[in-house]
Amino acid sequence: MINTKKFVKNAIIEDNGRGDLFYDVAPKGKFKAKVISKDDGVLAGETYAKALAKTEKFDCKFLKHDGEKLKKGDVIAVLEGKASILLSSERTFLNMLQHASGIATMANKFASKIEDLDVALLDTRKTRPQLRDFEKYASRVGGAINHRLGLDDCLMLKDTHLRTIKDLKAFIKNARKRISWVTKIEIECETFNQVKEAMKAGADIIMCDNMTFEQIKEVVEYRNKVHPHILLEASGNITLDTVRDYALTGVDAISSGSIIHQATWLDFSMKFD
Repeated sequence: MINTKKFVKNAIIEDNGRGDLFYDVAPKGKFKAKVISKDDGVLAGETYAKALAKTEKFDCKFLKHDGEKLKKGDVIAVLEGKASILLSSERTFLNMLQHASGIATMANKFASKIEDLDVALLDTRKTRPQLRDFEKYASRVGGAINHRLGLDDCLMLKDTHLRTIKDLKAFIKNARKRISWVTKIEIECETFNQVKEAMKAGADIIMCDNMTFEQIKEVVEYRNKVHPHILLEASGNITLDTVRDYALTGVDAISSGSIIHQATWLDFSMKFD
């Protein structure tokens, strides 16, 4: 919760600037308000919204919870507190819920396409600067699994990395001596020949990048016969229309940046009683 609290406090400071001008002239007494969904989707952001309510000291009761489906007109939460506090918190409160719920809704659309198949749905590092924890949290709520959170939890060699490496096998052998023993090495491949070289060199995971269904099926067949311990990930321009076809090729995971960067905010509003 440390990162969540810090995130919330920074968001409040960003919006308040030198101080909300309404704060000193706001009517006295306690007021009640409702947060209402104006879209269908999946809720996310409850964790952050509750942290904001605790920080700003107003009561907040959620009637819908992270991961639950929303319908237009649903009351998401009921708030109670001073008018000055509720109104100074309104935009930040709604922004967090709308942003997170948009990502959770998109992740859920992808997840529902392959929920009956034994394949993992992964997000990517294509996140907005300073918002990775927040956006990947929302992705998880919607049904995806986080891929790398950063450059420190898996050694991935993409095409740009590979252009700097002359001897892949020797590079991986040396890397194994330097990185954590439990850290995996993933290599991005665009052709079948690259796949064979990467597997022979000692990769733990192969990313089949922008390959056709037929190419990936060939890779899966080769993996199953020669290197059954290696995991396969399909990636590259995977959409809602194609995600199931990629899942049916036999890969272990599918990653899509669009889960986050193509998500559209849901529309919520706050109404005072």
